[in-house]
Order: sequence, then structure tokens, then C-alpha cells
Amino acid sequence: MELNVLGIDLAKNVFQLHGVDKRGKAVLKKSKLRRHQVLAFVANLPRCRIGMEACGSSSYWAREFEKLGFKVQLISPQFVKPYVKSNKNDANDAEAICEAMQRESMRFVAPKTIGQQDIQAVHRVRSRLVGARTALVNEIRGLLGEYGVVLPQGINKVRKELSAVIETALEKDLITLKTQALFLDLLEELRTTDERIKSYDEKIRTIENSHPVCKRLTQIPGVGPITATAIVAAVGDPQIFKNGRQFAAWLGLVPRQHSSGGRQLLLGISKRGDTYIRSLLIHGARNIVRYTGRREKDDCNRQQKWLQDLTERRGVNRATVAVANKNARRIWVLMARNEEYREVA
Repeated sequence: MELNVLGIDLAKNVFQLHGVDKRGKAVLKKSKLRRHQVLAFVANLPRCRIGMEACGSSSYWAREFEKLGFKVQLISPQFVKPYVKSNKNDANDAEAICEAMQRESMRFVAPKTIGQQDIQAVHRVRSRLVGARTALVNEIRGLLGEYGVVLPQGINKVRKELSAVIETALEKDLITLKTQALFLDLLEELRTTDERIKSYDEKIRTIENSHPVCKRLTQIPGVGPITATAIVAAVGDPQIFKNGRQFAAWLGLVPRQHSSGGRQLLLGISKRGDTYIRSLLIHGARNIVRYTGRREKDDCNRQQKWLQDLTERRGVNRATVAVANKNARRIWVLMARNEEYREVA
């Protein structure tokens, strides 16, 4: 059997395979292949290119198929969808993957290594805890509001003032002893969550200290251990991007374009790609803009003067995105060319 491209529609338990030859003719259709049967079945096939959507467990399967001697390429699901014919089902999805794989201009996603997935898992758990902490603080403020007690916004305010506020509310008979015990339990839960987040911050700092690429990235202003490790976890090989602008576009930090008939129209940033990394870069850039805005122009270097002028012309938000875009390009240079960061005079 002449097999050139094999498309695999991944699932938890039931997989669908579709294979084509060099002319694009279907030579293999295998449906309802159980999970424990996949590796044994694929191992007996001629060595070819295997295409899969970049989704849950795709990096694991890519590593397993590469061990068998196959060349594996992952495709973003949004690039596969246009090739799905008529109704969506597993068979049509596998066929669409084959169609997308045969396009010369197709863009692929690099599979993650186990080390990258380890770092990413730490970030995922930390991100969940941060979200849970925010939800907990909102719950505390909301429940207190039902008793006519208003706490200032901000996690630090809740940490510092909650004990005193509920004591005062108890003295004024706004809450009962049962309610006081409830809020003390919530305060203890908040402190426990803070400790868990700190433990994951320590893990991230340990990873950053032991990873040479992460240590180089943290030299960039606005890029800390969390941002550096998150980028290393998401981008294994920076050479998949032609230049820094492609990397910034992958993160959604370049203008969205809606041009036609020779008329160029640039809109706001596209916000494509990894939301988590883009948010980290934006937060880091916001600190740079705030710090630079407090400096006297005579004490600023060329880069800081550019940022102050941009902030005056275009506003804080656009300046923040511009700094995040610039940092993304710097990150690509340091990763792709194995260079150290050099401060602008």
C-alpha cells in the first residue's frame, strides 16, 4: 500500500484514520479504532507523514508516533475546519486533516516535549488558583454587602481589613456570631490559597533559575520568571517563526487587517494565539509604561523617551501594547539567536 499522508482524528477512546497516496487518492479508511489499538495498528503501516489537530493529548501521540519512525505534524483546528466537507463527523475530520496536510502553505504547530508540558502544567494549576482566589475575594465582598458592610476593592484590602471589619460589624449587630465564624473561615481559606500560590511561584522561580533560556529572557524589562517560563513552555523551537514579527503575530499583538481593493485598513490587535502569554506580556509592559511615565525626560534614555512620546500621542493602552509587541520580538531574538539582552543607551 502506497501511503503518503495519514490523518488521525484524536479522541479519548475512539480514533478515526484516513490515509492518502501521493496523488491524494484515499487508500486507507479506518473507523472506530480503540485507544489501545492505535499504536499497534499504526506501527504496521508504511512510514509516512502523520497529521493531527493540535488539541488535548496531541503532543503525547506525536512523541509516540515519532518513536515508530513517522514524521508527525500538528495543525491548528482553525486551519482544518475549512476542509471539512458537508457535515462534521470523525471520518470527515480525518479526511480534512489529510487535505490540510497536503497544502504547501500550511502552518504547523510544533509538538511539546515532556519538559515543556511539565512547566505548562505548573502554570495551569497556578492560574486556576489565582482565579479561585479572585472568585473567593469577590464572594467575601458580595456576602458582606448583603449585610450592609462594604469592603474596599482589592485582595490586599480584604486581607488586611476583613478581620477588623467583621469585628466592627458584630459590635454594631450587623452580623451574628455564626456569620462572623463563616467569614473567618473564608479568610482562612484565602490565606491557604495565598500559600499555595506562593508555593507554585517558588516552583516557577526554581525552573527559571535552572533554565538558561529563561534566565536570558528575564533580562528583558517587563519579563519576569512567570512570563519567561510560560513562553518556554509554549515555544519549544523558535525557528518555526521566520522572524520576531511572526512571533508577535502568533501572540495576537499585531493589528488586525481588513483590507480590500488596494485600501489598507488596520484595526485593533488581533488577540489571536495564547491568551495567557499575551496577558502576561501586557501586564509586564504596563509596569514599564507606568515606571517610565514617572521619570523626567532629561533622565531618560532613547527607548524611554520614545515610550513617553508614544504615550502622549496615542495614550497609555496603545503604548502598553506597543511595548508588549516589542518585548515579544526581543524574546524571539534571544531564543532564536541564542543572544544576551543588550540595554538600549
